[in-house]
Amino acid sequence: MAHDDKTEQATPRRRQKARERGQVARSRELASAVAGFAGLVVALWLGEGQMAEWRGSLRQWSDLAWNADFSTHSPVLLQPALLALRWSLPPLAVAWAVAVGLSLAQGGLVFASEALAPRFERLSPATRLRQMFSIAGLSAPAKSLVPFSVLLYLGVSVLLRDWQLLAHSAALPRTAMANLLYQDAIEIGGKSTLTLLVWAAVDYLLQRQKLEGDLRMSKQEIREEYKETDGHPSIKARIRRLQRQLRRRRMLKDVERATVVVTNPTHFAVALEYRPEMTAPAVVAKGCNQLAERMKRLAWWNEIPVVENKPLAQALYRSVEVGQTIPAKLYVAVAELLAYVYRAQQRAGGRA
Repeated sequence: MAHDDKTEQATPRRRQKARERGQVARSRELASAVAGFAGLVVALWLGEGQMAEWRGSLRQWSDLAWNADFSTHSPVLLQPALLALRWSLPPLAVAWAVAVGLSLAQGGLVFASEALAPRFERLSPATRLRQMFSIAGLSAPAKSLVPFSVLLYLGVSVLLRDWQLLAHSAALPRTAMANLLYQDAIEIGGKSTLTLLVWAAVDYLLQRQKLEGDLRMSKQEIREEYKETDGHPSIKARIRRLQRQLRRRRMLKDVERATVVVTNPTHFAVALEYRPEMTAPAVVAKGCNQLAERMKRLAWWNEIPVVENKPLAQALYRSVEVGQTIPAKLYVAVAELLAYVYRAQQRAGGRA
């Protein structure tokens, strides 16, 4: 009941941290079962073409065993070993490749450094005993008993079915006896492999379900994680406020190099800069309400012309960002404004 509040799916950050600790949905039984099935298929496929070779080799070994002496370097021992090795290497290689590939497919390549860290509580006998007799510790042997019981039942049922033939095997020809044993071995191996495959698939689904349950989060945990990753809302608000203050200070500093300040007259103020080497006038600062008043006072203090033009001020404020040049549709209006400013400055200079 302690986990009733964990109703939310795990976030990507929680999944990544779990992966770093080695918590991934991975079933060893699934990799072993699929690898065994692949190895069995390859062995049966290769065995069809090697039966004749095995028969000829058996006759040859029988002759050698009758005529040759036994030693560590005797062909009677070396040749069967080499032939068995050559026959078993392809199935084993395929089984190993399938096991490695399926293990990587289940959870990828995970290097969990935290899992390798030394923990002294693992050396405690009391802790080990508690783990062995806990529900999780007893579930592993109990889980293994289910497929073992099924495999035992399959093997016993096949042997009981053919028990009469096996009991009278001495009266059967060697070929018939060999075929009977081969067919029973293939049947038991095939049924056992399919049983292990089904059980491994169920085990993998249970592993995934358990991992999802362990990673589930409460709403409070999601909020805490959001604060850790994106910062506390009050801290973020303070940072944004400080950033706005810095931008305003920078803009007010840029007003000092403006050519003219266009006003609304009270709501908006836009500072324009134009030099002969520039392709078009640029907005170096803009503001509204209190910031606009500060811009106008700073312009008057630095003897920068302040011109009231409501439509132009509104258009510049809404369509041009700080640092951008004015759009082509405002060229005429701004050119007339600059011409007016230059004429006013020339008249003021003439009177002086």
